[in-house]
Amino acid sequence: MNGHAQSAGMKAGAGMPAVPQSHGWSDLWKKEDYWAIWMGLGVVLAALIFFYAGSSIKSIAVAPPTWVDFSEVSKHFAAKWIWYVGLYVLFIALFTISSAVMGFKAGEFIPGFTILFIISTIILVVGSWKTAIDLNLEPPLLALLLGMIVSNAFKLPKWLDTTFRTEFYVKTGIVLLGATLPFTLIIQAGPVAFLQATIVAVVTFLTIFFAATRLFGLDRRFGATLAAGGSICGVSACIALGGAVKAKKEHVSIGISLVVIWAIIMIIVLPLAAKAMGMPPGIAGAWIGTSEFADAAGFAAAAAIGDEAAIRSFTLMKVVGRDIWIGLWSLIMAIIACTVWERSCSAGQGEKVNAMEVWWRFPKFVIGFFLASLIMTFVAMQFSPAEFKKVLTPEVIGPIKTLRTWTFVFTFLSIGFTTRFRELTAFGWKPLAAFTLGVAVNVPLGYVLSVLIFGHYWAKI
Repeated sequence: MNGHAQSAGMKAGAGMPAVPQSHGWSDLWKKEDYWAIWMGLGVVLAALIFFYAGSSIKSIAVAPPTWVDFSEVSKHFAAKWIWYVGLYVLFIALFTISSAVMGFKAGEFIPGFTILFIISTIILVVGSWKTAIDLNLEPPLLALLLGMIVSNAFKLPKWLDTTFRTEFYVKTGIVLLGATLPFTLIIQAGPVAFLQATIVAVVTFLTIFFAATRLFGLDRRFGATLAAGGSICGVSACIALGGAVKAKKEHVSIGISLVVIWAIIMIIVLPLAAKAMGMPPGIAGAWIGTSEFADAAGFAAAAAIGDEAAIRSFTLMKVVGRDIWIGLWSLIMAIIACTVWERSCSAGQGEKVNAMEVWWRFPKFVIGFFLASLIMTFVAMQFSPAEFKKVLTPEVIGPIKTLRTWTFVFTFLSIGFTTRFRELTAFGWKPLAAFTLGVAVNVPLGYVLSVLIFGHYWAKI
């Protein structure tokens, strides 16, 4: 999978290996998790440096304004076009340099990203239309729909895969998201998020695993990979746990495909259901964070609620609560696979389980999320609540949110462009049935926990 990611429906970050081959200091510049941290924190620090110097990055952090008449858009671009060029240069410099260092071809990435940026600009214009806003057609959802239509109607050139870095874009966006969430809020909701995530992760994992292996007779490694994708962190979990238990590459691909299928369904269903039931935004976000399988898809669903509280509670539930389970689950399953499924390991033959597995599998971008939150919390302590809202929010927080929105549009375009409905039918009904049983348990369980048991916590977010 060097140069092109595996695809049975979606390429999960082109070029990402299913099993990490080596670990060391070189990970700091060869792994996308670390690059997401460096770039995300770099943007946050740059925003603060400009702010304390009496300026702001809001000029380059541009996005189309809400509009009713298209003449408003024309005037906006006539006045701001130079800043859109500057934003393009900033993004392409950051993503091209990082991608080149990680081994991707800059000659393929640059033209592909140029196309991605232009389409993203158009999507943001459409998503800023008052009618689209009223219909809850958020830019990430529009990006997903457009990408899927194009990818299934036309055959895209292979070299574009270098640009469709789904996981890279979403991880960078999540680090930026950390700067918009005070750490005090994370601490306050942390115990609830951890407890709820633990219940959901364990119950859903066991449901999918035993359905796959006992009901449908699938391989245990395959079942574990499917279970991880449906209970922890979607695509990343399939890749990490698939590597930990040495699942076949095609099994990892199928797990990713099933995550994508249900993630897309949930993007549409969960916000509609939450609004129909009159859920407060904080509770709706927590339910989405419990029920969704992918960070990017969940973010789009939470954004469709139309309230920042939904995004905050989703992030606390999904990123803080569920995503950090990747390392622990991978360690547990690696030990089981090696000592029970592969008895030769326990006999001293073959590869042994390394105690550092939990660190190797841990999603490092979560550290960037926490650091960004800590930095902004420290800065916010220097201002009164009124000053924070009047000064820091428009000059620092607002521009960071805008850049975050761009990264999520890149993410969803990449998901859409790499989703092939025809390929999704190639894996048979048994994996789909096992995964769907997990969904049937996960969604109602998430509702009970988010609304009935912990609803009073999430309503205050």
